[in-house]
Amino acid sequence: MMEGNQAALFAERQQGTLPGNLAIEWEEVANGSGKGRFTVAKGHMAPNGFVHAASVVALADSACGYACVASLPEGASGFTTIELKSNFLGTAKIGEVVSTRAWLVHGGRMTQVWDAEVTNETTGKLMATFRCTQMVLYPR
Repeated sequence: MMEGNQAALFAERQQGTLPGNLAIEWEEVANGSGKGRFTVAKGHMAPNGFVHAASVVALADSACGYACVASLPEGASGFTTIELKSNFLGTAKIGEVVSTRAWLVHGGRMTQVWDAEVTNETTGKLMATFRCTQMVLYPR
């Protein structure tokens, strides 16, 4: 289990990967929680002129995944996602800020369950709810 806010460490680690390519910025990555955001740009968009659902899922899933790493039990070597679900309630346009807040619902030795909410900060409206289940991995 990592101590304290690890946001800067995860921001550095994500360079050259999907979260880095989506320009996700991290406010908090810690034991039990994660908070991040991106400003909607063309690369976040679907052809219909609204933010792509995959961009929203990537934000929520990254917040949960990064915080999962910060919350692993002693002796664990990592995790893998075994299930995720999202419900979409709204959208965002270019220039608007989309943020997420993730929190640990269940932190077991073999699994973790995480919830997240994604909000359009510009309008103040809830955009999506998200839940994922992580399988905790241990060295062989």
